[in-house]
Amino acid sequence: MITQEQFQKEVDLIIKNAIREDVGDGDHSSLACIPAYAKGKAKLLVKDNGILAGVNFAYQVFQYVDKELIVEKFIDDGEQIVDGDVALYVSGNSQSILKAERLVLNAMQRMSAVATKTHEFAKILKGTKTKILDTRKTTPGLRALEKWAVKIGGGENHRFALYDMIMLKDNHIDFAGGITKAIDKTKLYLKEKDLDLKIIVEARNLDEIEEILSNSGVHRILIDNFNYEDTKKAVQLIDGKCQTESSGGITLETAKNYADCGVDFISSGALTHSVYNLDLSLKAV
Repeated sequence: MITQEQFQKEVDLIIKNAIREDVGDGDHSSLACIPAYAKGKAKLLVKDNGILAGVNFAYQVFQYVDKELIVEKFIDDGEQIVDGDVALYVSGNSQSILKAERLVLNAMQRMSAVATKTHEFAKILKGTKTKILDTRKTTPGLRALEKWAVKIGGGENHRFALYDMIMLKDNHIDFAGGITKAIDKTKLYLKEKDLDLKIIVEARNLDEIEEILSNSGVHRILIDNFNYEDTKKAVQLIDGKCQTESSGGITLETAKNYADCGVDFISSGALTHSVYNLDLSLKAV
């Protein structure tokens, strides 16, 4: 994963671009009917059940819009929420509160949905050694927030993007002319470019796992779309020589079975691409 500093830069870009997109040359609805000097207070009301995520992001948004806004947190990121809870109060310039409102709600609703889904996976995997991972199947432009939400929900982040880890999947392998050629070319490339990136290689069957193991320098094998029996055989073959990750349509119903096969990680695109936003609203008080 990228550094915390790089991650924060991604978050800053999201805020800047989202405010540009939403406010443009002014929030004319507020400018038209609310005096510039007016002060107000609003509460973030929870209207759903799940795991809250995005409180700290909301604080950053309010500060970006108006450093004079005061935020009082009552529920932290990662805490269980139920319908009727109040997550925070924000007070200060009324126009500023309304300018930030939609970005705060859009982000927190999405992040809370991702955190809730991740928490469900983490709960199922509790007691096993297996960790749940996210993927790059994120909403364009919102990756940092969705991956942040995965961490809040109890999961782990996979690579952030194409630049911070090597993942040789089926198309890379086929275009390169095979597993060994793909690995050899990758190691040469990393040496030439003086890059220190971990290498993950996808396997489609047990024969490919054996070929991957015949090469050095592989950090993790992606055991993709295997059934339970073959996953167990794959873990036995790998025998701790590198990390193991199961992927491919793994659901809440099947995750524990894959964990019982002994894999180190399960990755699921569903954490970010198949969630329904939690219902939150910002109400004047």
